[in-house]
Order: sequence, then C-alpha cells, then structure tokens
Amino acid sequence: MSNKDIEVVTQRLRAALEALEMAAERRIDGDAQTSSLADQLHALAVDRSRLADDLDNAAARSKRLENANREIADRLDIAINSIRSVIAVKDS
Repeated sequence: MSNKDIEVVTQRLRAALEALEMAAERRIDGDAQTSSLADQLHALAVDRSRLADDLDNAAARSKRLENANREIADRLDIAINSIRSVIAVKDS
C-alpha cells in the first residue's frame, strides 16, 4: 500500500468518524428532546388532573350555593307572606 493509499483511507476514516460523531450528537439531542417532551407531557397531565379537581370543587361549591340561594329565597317568601298576613289582619 502506498502513502497515497494510506492517506486516502485515513481521510475516509476521518470522514466516517466525523459522520458517526455527528450522528451520535443528533441522537443525544433527539433523546434530550424526547426527554423534554416526556417531562412536558407529564407536567400537562399533572396540570390537567389539578384542573379537573378544581373544576369538580367549583361545581360542588356552585351546587351548594344554588341550594343555599334556593333555601334563602324560600325563607324570604315565607317571611314576606307572614308580613303580608300581619298587614292584612291589621288593615281589617
């Protein structure tokens, strides 16, 4: 093998090693992005769960407020009717 052949083979080997190094870097970057996406997906799932709990709590609170409002309205109706009865008896 001549020096020129060795030089050509060496250049090809360097090019192959550079290509391998670049492929490894792309793989590492891809793995990092995949890991980052997995972390983001996990964070979104946690947020979704928290928001679902918050929504359930808000719906339950809304229902309690509706019931309290209905009870207050019923009591006011009773009080108004009682006052009207007293006024009607007084006017008679």
